[in-house]
Amino acid sequence: MFRGFATISFYADDLAAARDWYTELLGQEIDFAFPAAPAPPAYIEFRIGDDGDELGFIDRKYAPPGAGNAPGGAVMHWHVDDLQATFDKLLAMGAQEYLPITSHSGSDFTTASVVDPFGNVLGIMHNPHYLEIIEARQAR
Repeated sequence: MFRGFATISFYADDLAAARDWYTELLGQEIDFAFPAAPAPPAYIEFRIGDDGDELGFIDRKYAPPGAGNAPGGAVMHWHVDDLQATFDKLLAMGAQEYLPITSHSGSDFTTASVVDPFGNVLGIMHNPHYLEIIEARQAR
């Protein structure tokens, strides 16, 4: 059965630009590249968050046949502690609003999403359930 989130992969026409943009956004360098230098990579990866979740970027030339370039489809949301500040930073860095900050059913679950400069939808959210899981893990 499903055991948990392992990797989300985005495509980019310019892997070096994607690396630089996400390095600035995340405040860290990539954790993995394939193939290794000095060859230009076809894949790069950041390991981020509480569980070292993998955010990977694949050179778009390796996308499956017929894969579209238009933003859309499923949106993977990353928990952030300050949704407004993260959303503002993404927009200031050149991302375009995909969906505005939205509160769901009067709950504490709030989401937003942007399209990064490489055409990928990046979801962010404030998720109380995520915080409960982290708090329970730390209490063990």
